[in-house]
Amino acid sequence: MKYLYRVLVFFGFLILVLYIIGYSRGYRLNLQKKTLTPTGILSISSFPKAAKVYINGKLKGITDINLNLDPGEYTVEIKKEGYTSWQKKIKLKGEFVVSLEALLFPLNPSFSPLTNLGVKKAFPLDQTDKVLLYIEKNDQEKDGFYILDVGKRQISFFEPLKLILKKSLLSSEEIDIKEVSFDFSPDFKEAILNLKENSYLISLDHENQSLFDVSNSKQTLIEAWEKEKEKNTQKILETFKKDLAKIATDSFHIISFSPDKTKVLYQAKKSFTLPQIIKPPLPSSNPTQEERTLKKDHFYVYDKKEDKNYRIDLINLTELIFENNKKFQNNIMWYPDSKHLIFNEKRKISVFDYDGENKQVVYSGPYEKDFFLISSTGNLILLINFNPEINLQPDIYEVGIK
Repeated sequence: MKYLYRVLVFFGFLILVLYIIGYSRGYRLNLQKKTLTPTGILSISSFPKAAKVYINGKLKGITDINLNLDPGEYTVEIKKEGYTSWQKKIKLKGEFVVSLEALLFPLNPSFSPLTNLGVKKAFPLDQTDKVLLYIEKNDQEKDGFYILDVGKRQISFFEPLKLILKKSLLSSEEIDIKEVSFDFSPDFKEAILNLKENSYLISLDHENQSLFDVSNSKQTLIEAWEKEKEKNTQKILETFKKDLAKIATDSFHIISFSPDKTKVLYQAKKSFTLPQIIKPPLPSSNPTQEERTLKKDHFYVYDKKEDKNYRIDLINLTELIFENNKKFQNNIMWYPDSKHLIFNEKRKISVFDYDGENKQVVYSGPYEKDFFLISSTGNLILLINFNPEINLQPDIYEVGIK
């Protein structure tokens, strides 16, 4: 009898252990079908937190939450009052975990002025916290080019606005600010100031006391900078799988890398099929359908961690793509979290996931359409004139979208 009791206890314990293991792997007891069926786990988080989670239109709880669901296709919506909503269609498999992170943006962003002098022209310094400004107030001591460091604004004992070049040094030149352009060095410590007649090499680190005319050697200097940029690109590509690095060098026109250097936004130089780099494909990766059959001149994002490739629809910027690539690059940037792209559509500014989904308009108010920057804190830096009847020129504002 004791022997039978021990056997029963042993088998009972074994069944309990197997059930716990199965439960932890997503298996659930279906009393109607009298079977143990596999489920998938949906892990959902959001910023800000405490947003409502809807699965196929039904409220299931608030973020952060883990849900056990039967295998199948689902529409996930995340909503919070006062913020944009987020939606994604997923295909859930048994025994797998799908993680979703929703970034929601306030419907009514805040505004903080960063300048009050009136800005005649602003030039973004790529994906940095710096802006090159031209200010003209008929003041010989103040008129000129300035560097605004948005990052230093957070530290009160730093002066965020620094004079780089007085207009008086260019007294012999006629300045039509609409015609002024810059070529920047890879480290953004130097720039070539291109005026109507001449080009000058200037420092962006300190005030320039004299001018260095590089009109005759400008092209040589730009080519040297381009080679340096290419070296920097190759260093990043070396962190990718060897096969992908070669493909990227030959077939990608690289627009930009994500801040964490794990993703690359690019334009395909030719039509071809991107081979599978990681075999077999990683389980529980991004559930969005990828696209590996590439078409020439279309835009894509490649994620090296998951070996996934997604098409990005940038049809609203078609007119900028071929005319001026530099202008195009200044209108689409990576969000600081490396999971989103933010893009200037000239009448509004939108954010979407790096896989091309969940496009959200985050700003559609007044702003100068040719200037656009995102700060390292995740806020917009825009040129805005809220009172054009009184103010002749706009000023730089930080638009709080986070």
